[in-house]
Amino acid sequence: MALGGADNIARSPELTSKLLWTLGLLCCYRLGVHIPVPGIDASALAHFFESAAGTLFGLFDMFSGGGLKNVSVFALGVMPYISSSIIIQLLQVISPDLKRMAREEGQAGRRKITQYTRYGTVLITLLQGLGIAIGLESMHSPLNDPVVLQPGWTFRLVTMLTLTAGTICIMWLGEQITERGIGNGISLIIFSGIIVGIPGAFLHSLQLIKAGDMNILVAILLLLFMLAVTAGVVFVERAQRRVPIQYAKRQIGRKLYGGQTTHLPLRVNTAGVIPPIFASSLLLFPATLANLSTADWLKRVSAWFAPSTVGYNLIFIALIFFFCYFYTAIVFDTKDVSENLKKSGGFIPGIRPGERTAEYLDGVLSRLTLWGGVYISVISVLPMFLISQFNVPFYFGGTSILIMVGVAMDFMSQIESYLISRQYEGLMGKTRVKGRA
Repeated sequence: MALGGADNIARSPELTSKLLWTLGLLCCYRLGVHIPVPGIDASALAHFFESAAGTLFGLFDMFSGGGLKNVSVFALGVMPYISSSIIIQLLQVISPDLKRMAREEGQAGRRKITQYTRYGTVLITLLQGLGIAIGLESMHSPLNDPVVLQPGWTFRLVTMLTLTAGTICIMWLGEQITERGIGNGISLIIFSGIIVGIPGAFLHSLQLIKAGDMNILVAILLLLFMLAVTAGVVFVERAQRRVPIQYAKRQIGRKLYGGQTTHLPLRVNTAGVIPPIFASSLLLFPATLANLSTADWLKRVSAWFAPSTVGYNLIFIALIFFFCYFYTAIVFDTKDVSENLKKSGGFIPGIRPGERTAEYLDGVLSRLTLWGGVYISVISVLPMFLISQFNVPFYFGGTSILIMVGVAMDFMSQIESYLISRQYEGLMGKTRVKGRA
């Protein structure tokens, strides 16, 4: 990236300030991950998680940035906020008022949608906090030591309020990163939680090799495989279908305008990293509560939702496809695009403007989304296969690689766009000065 080098960043004080804001707020998030909820026996909890290694706890702990393992104030991570966002977006499809508010009322409407999402986050966090508190009270280490020192409603209320406050704090940090820093705050928080776990995952893998539980040849092959997956993710994330656009010639006075040919880029994976994150958020919490409880029927449910089971992966893939199509329909409205092309005198060669163009774009986008869903599904089920076959940490799985690469590429593209816009504004400023002279 020519404009994204260190020299260009250093010459932009405003961008440097945004990057420092982003780094500082992420550091605040990482500090909160290590603050435990009151009333927990840390030793018994550590022993319990050692016995639960390789289950859904590992995947949930990865998304919470390590906060679940020590039941910190940030134990729930951003999952309640994501769940609330899913509910609000689904309601926009059902409710005409919410749909009008999101699309027609501009900034004021989006502000109301954000407010509803926050209220939903608080409600979901309170319910999840109560469930986790009850589950913690029933947990014992392999030595039969209770995890909660003094169970009861006092502990439950304190845990509910603490986890709710932590989630609200994470939500606020994410919004501040988006507003004052650079990049999407929530995505960067998930990204940072995965990144900080990679060194520990490497050490765990080395310990497995030293203990003889993992063959060094298998470890080398897995490393090469992960590099190949990373290269594949970068390739597909940059892949796009370019739909040709032709602009009609218009004569205004004696001058002839238009007539140029351009293209409309349609990404293969329009939804980005949203489908696996949304699908995981819907699957992880019910299964985690089942793992925390001692009830027999919940244990059976937990067994059905084990990461290595066929049922879990089938539901996971179905949810990925659903959110691929759902989120693509939200971010790319083919009717609006066709109307805008018609108003500006643009058309797709061989396709009539208006409704026919919308149908054509919808068909192209549907086929691309199908292949995008296949790609995300294949990448996302890799963690389950690796863990069940080779005892590999979750951090080396396809879901984590997809999130890390996707968020990193989006972050760098935003830096590049920022530098380009500032360079353009500088050139325009010089032109205005010369014009006044």
